[in-house]
Amino acid sequence: MFDISITELVGYLASAVLMISFMMKNLNTLRIINSFGALLFVLYGFMLETSWPIIITNSFIFGVNLYYLRKHYINI
Repeated sequence: MFDISITELVGYLASAVLMISFMMKNLNTLRIINSFGALLFVLYGFMLETSWPIIITNSFIFGVNLYYLRKHYINI
């Protein structure tokens, strides 16, 4: 019926998680869910036989989210 590879499935899941994150009203919730989406995109980038633009961009997004979440919860 649906002939979809694991790689494509990870890509679609990452896209869905990212879209869901932007529907959040609370900024911290958005950052947490968006971080999971970014990590899934990093995995997807490696599954595509190392797509550096996807890996670098989403690693940066994950890092920014992590920085602001730490800043909010630890008050650094």
